[in-house]
Amino acid sequence: MTDDIGGRLRDARLQQGMSLRSVASALGVSASLISQVETGKTQPSVSTLYAMVTHLGISIDELLGVSPTPPVGAAAPVPEPLTANATVQHSAENAVLDMENGVRWERLAAGAGPADALLVTYQPGASSSIEGKMMRHAGMEYAYLLEGELTLRLEFDTFTLRPGDSLHFDSVRPHLYVNESGAIARGIWFVVGRREHNQAMPSAGNHLAAPRETIGSAVDVLRAMDDLDR
Repeated sequence: MTDDIGGRLRDARLQQGMSLRSVASALGVSASLISQVETGKTQPSVSTLYAMVTHLGISIDELLGVSPTPPVGAAAPVPEPLTANATVQHSAENAVLDMENGVRWERLAAGAGPADALLVTYQPGASSSIEGKMMRHAGMEYAYLLEGELTLRLEFDTFTLRPGDSLHFDSVRPHLYVNESGAIARGIWFVVGRREHNQAMPSAGNHLAAPRETIGSAVDVLRAMDDLDR
């Protein structure tokens, strides 16, 4: 992971008054794993990371140290005259998040809009969950594959994406990405609406409505989050 990401996760947990044990219990993992993620000794999978930031009530931008997006309904900051029409972010400035099992996110030009924009790389054999469990999270997911081959498992369907292929689906549907090829797979991802959903949630400590015994994985955490709006 990039520098300070583990520390930001720890700070968010402490600000919410949550113990390592309570977060681990909610996510269905060990307190040791949460501690190792916070100290940078290990890297979470994509599904675990989504569950952690959701439970702690922080955004991907905050996790990567990008200036936070204004709350829903708040006025966006007035840009400087020279950047009134565009924000240029050079590749060397991309905030990078390396996760478990060969998945990398690079945060593309950030703004006050509704989308998380990411350059996503899957190394050969990498997947969004090493446990093979599908994940769910708020937002609409859009992607365009630039190179390689990537398999998408969406509920009971399986799709193979190749360069030039694109996708779109509601991210609350269970899904899993796997690179089953021997080459790197890389594409552009936009997740629209996840920020607004998180900002509209009550305090982070109340994100989980499901009783402890029903929560067995990061996927269950995300499902519990979704159930609050039903």
